[in-house]
Amino acid sequence: MKANELVGKTKDELTTKLADLKKEQFNLRFQKATGQLENTARVNQVRRDIARVRTALHKQVGGKQA
Repeated sequence: MKANELVGKTKDELTTKLADLKKEQFNLRFQKATGQLENTARVNQVRRDIARVRTALHKQVGGKQA
């Protein structure tokens, strides 16, 4: 995901995307702990995507915590 893909999205869409990414991050951590994780690079991708979504939310609300 690129940051410019998030620009036109509403706050609700971004919040939903953030929740989905957090669920995926949890599942990836669980897979890593049980030794089932195959794509280890995905952990960092998801982490960065969460940061991008949080940044987009932060910009939308004008600096207030979302």
